[in-house]
Amino acid sequence: MRKYPLIGLTLHELEDIAIAGNMPRFVGRQLAQWIYGKRVESFDEMNNISRRNREWLAEHYVVGREKPVKKMRSSDGTVKYLFPAGEGRSVETVYIPDKERATLCVSSQVGCKMNCYFCATGKMGFKAQLTAHQIINQILSAGASDGLSDLTNVVFMGMGEPLDNLGEVMKVIEILTAQWGFAWSPKRITVSTVGKLPELKELLDRTSVHVAISVHTADARERGQLMPAQKAFPIASVMKVLSSYDFSHQRRLSLEYIMWRGVNDDIAHAEMLVKLIGNVRCRVNLIRFHAVAGVDLVPCSEERMLMMRNCLNSHGIIATIRASRGEDILAACGMLSTSCKQ
Repeated sequence: MRKYPLIGLTLHELEDIAIAGNMPRFVGRQLAQWIYGKRVESFDEMNNISRRNREWLAEHYVVGREKPVKKMRSSDGTVKYLFPAGEGRSVETVYIPDKERATLCVSSQVGCKMNCYFCATGKMGFKAQLTAHQIINQILSAGASDGLSDLTNVVFMGMGEPLDNLGEVMKVIEILTAQWGFAWSPKRITVSTVGKLPELKELLDRTSVHVAISVHTADARERGQLMPAQKAFPIASVMKVLSSYDFSHQRRLSLEYIMWRGVNDDIAHAEMLVKLIGNVRCRVNLIRFHAVAGVDLVPCSEERMLMMRNCLNSHGIIATIRASRGEDILAACGMLSTSCKQ
């Protein structure tokens, strides 16, 4: 009999399990505290739950911690993990240390339906949705046995389009931010998306997490060639939705902009981006392109990136050049893929 994992379940679901096992409802809260607060890996460690109840739980369920099957460490300290994702599949997760911060870049799907031309994950095609269990397991298990610093932030910028798996991603956000779960501030979480509507609006209405939008060019025709999602979710429509939300306080909106030589790296593109942003309060992350097999785009020069940054700054838009991390282990932006590991 297959035993169902408890990692990835909400407090309400854990309470239902307790009641089904003829236990008091409060045992569900105890389970949440052990799994998410104390991060135990077995029922035997849950010493405030009776032996009879622990035996019943062990007979029907598993805690559900799964270790990575492989890891690679970059010269810059970045670590890439390979986690099992069911039916012989796997996903990659990236741990990025940076002074007082330790960020985990998590995956939400095996592969991706968005098929962005410049992205290695998109070249895989879509394989499967990850469950809340498989996503939370990345957060609990990455770095757990390596002596790495505790996580300060989680970004949904790994494999997949998070808003194409919104139900499971929302469940993960609930577990991360609830007092019975990780008890994190939502400001420690960023969800990156191509701008999938209406799911983006639901995320904004139901959570307070940071949001990052993959823009890459403000030219609609050009973006459509690079990102097929532009046809269904035009960037102008996405920005119109965003304009009705307040990003002037703690919640942050970022626009992601990979720069390619001769494609989107001139002053005309900078001015188009300024016009697209309008009065929307946001910051722009300028990103170096990392080579992907079968993609004939090339990174632009450092001078072009500085020009773009300075132009945006001169218009009152905060723009920064993101430091590349983990390129030597294929862990940098746009490089995650398990197609050769399936």
